[in-house]
Amino acid sequence: MITPAFELTQDPDFLTILIRVPYARPSEFDVYFEGEDFKFYAKPYFLRLTLPGRIVEDGREKASYNTDEGTFTIQLPKEIPGQYFEGLDMLTSLLAPKKSRSAKPLVEELDAAASAELSEEEEEEFEWEIEQTPYEESSEGPAPLQHPYGFGNLRSGVFQRLQDELSDVIDIKDPDQTPADERRRRRLVAEAAKFEPDHYLADFFEDEAIQHILKYKPWWVDAHKKMTALQRESHQEHDSHTFVVFSEEEREQLRKFTNKSYLLDKRSRHHVYLGLIDILLAYCYEIRVNEGDKNVESSWNIRKLSATLCWLESFTCIPDVLVSFGRRVLCYPLYRHFGLVTRALSDTVMILQLVSPKPEISTLLDMSWFCENGAMERTNLVPLPGKSL
Repeated sequence: MITPAFELTQDPDFLTILIRVPYARPSEFDVYFEGEDFKFYAKPYFLRLTLPGRIVEDGREKASYNTDEGTFTIQLPKEIPGQYFEGLDMLTSLLAPKKSRSAKPLVEELDAAASAELSEEEEEEFEWEIEQTPYEESSEGPAPLQHPYGFGNLRSGVFQRLQDELSDVIDIKDPDQTPADERRRRRLVAEAAKFEPDHYLADFFEDEAIQHILKYKPWWVDAHKKMTALQRESHQEHDSHTFVVFSEEEREQLRKFTNKSYLLDKRSRHHVYLGLIDILLAYCYEIRVNEGDKNVESSWNIRKLSATLCWLESFTCIPDVLVSFGRRVLCYPLYRHFGLVTRALSDTVMILQLVSPKPEISTLLDMSWFCENGAMERTNLVPLPGKSL
């Protein structure tokens, strides 16, 4: 079976599903929907979605087929009129079976193949006569200490066999044996050694190219203006999917992502959100300085500006994220201007507000305050004109 390309939109009363099935017969298709379940079949296409809200069959549902484009448009009534369905652009999550969305706390979900293997093993009869060996204390010393890093600090030992290639990926050496505090200390030392006052002052006083970059409008600026204007007029939420439109190539990439769920505790979730903001800041800088184009240096720029990626940093608060980003902008890339730091902050706030009008990342409010009040400029960790790092 082929999973077709699809996209979802909504209005206060209906959920609309557009499905592209160019080689299907419009006279031979089946649709099933109830509650949060939606299923569509038109040989050779099959689509099963687990929706973020409930739909109902009450006679208002509609379906149409566009022969020129090979698309089905299915309009389904919401069970609760006016309800806002979140996450309609998270295609991988929508494609995941409902049962895969639950797991025991702090346990990563297994993929379908691994789950099937476990089921087969559980069905096999246990061999009670298996040979047993008495337990003996190991004469070897304790295993070397492993310090976690990565998404939710759930990884360790990843780089043990990659020591020779580490310099091309991250700046920290031997991360598995380096505690988080030591990683941070080494990062600050490296940044201080890299800072060049002459380069910084040259960009500050001869800033014609930088002023041109600051005037550039990335894609999210107009989208955020439209969303803000509609919110002021109607005083209610609007589907961010209306303002953020993925290309067909991007939607195809979303469908290819492996769906994994992580049940994180509050502290780990906080680290994940701060790491996301750190990476978004680097992304916003990269998009702006290249005016929306990509080049061979784009991945290096994002990696180098994000301490989360480059030093496996695990932040604990918004000010630390912003100060780290500001320091790295003034140390590593071609353009080292404080105006680019503050512009990247406002760009990141726009993106997060577009993704979720009521962000789950509560620290976003702290970030807005930090940006608006210029708190970063008052810290001694980021230089002002004429001062060293």
